[in-house]
Amino acid sequence: MGSFKETKQIYIGKINTSETEIKDLIKAWAAISIAFAIIMRGLAGLDLYQVFIVATVTVGTGFLLHELGHKLVAQKYGCFAEFRSFDQMLLLAVLMSFFGFVFAAPGAVMIRGPVGKRRNGIISAAGPIVNIVLALLFLLLLFVSYGFISIIAFYGFYINSWLALFNMIPIWNLDGAKVLKWDKKAYGIIVAIALLLMFLQNFISMA
Repeated sequence: MGSFKETKQIYIGKINTSETEIKDLIKAWAAISIAFAIIMRGLAGLDLYQVFIVATVTVGTGFLLHELGHKLVAQKYGCFAEFRSFDQMLLLAVLMSFFGFVFAAPGAVMIRGPVGKRRNGIISAAGPIVNIVLALLFLLLLFVSYGFISIIAFYGFYINSWLALFNMIPIWNLDGAKVLKWDKKAYGIIVAIALLLMFLQNFISMA
């Protein structure tokens, strides 16, 4: 939620966006992918270029589609919703990656419109649910792939499971706080699924 300067709208089917939003999404995707590629360098004997591909497809996609999940549900409710990157946080994420860790806050979907506790909870739940769906898709891919693709699938499953669970922590401005405020049952179901996915990682390895 928040305020932002409106820009000229671009319509892709029923979805509206803008040049500013597209640029911010690409910027956030690139910065997060670079930061995690630096963290993951040397992964499974891959070179830096290959690690960047893994980070882009797994971490970058996880963050990007998480935010788009919020956006699309908000727009379904008739709200004006656009992603805006936090440029200073993106720079900080890249710089911190050289020291072996990343605090990733690439940006957020700014929403203006008729949003009450229920709608806010549903909009917030959309992001972690997208990560859960992505985790399951990567898990399915892992069972039918090998080599480099299996590495992408494994980390896609791992990272999206973690993103789903992390965002459901009910503190600060994380999704979990808004979902819990809306519906405790829905909160419990999403957390339980995310925990199950994290638990399954103990029994899954790259092919």
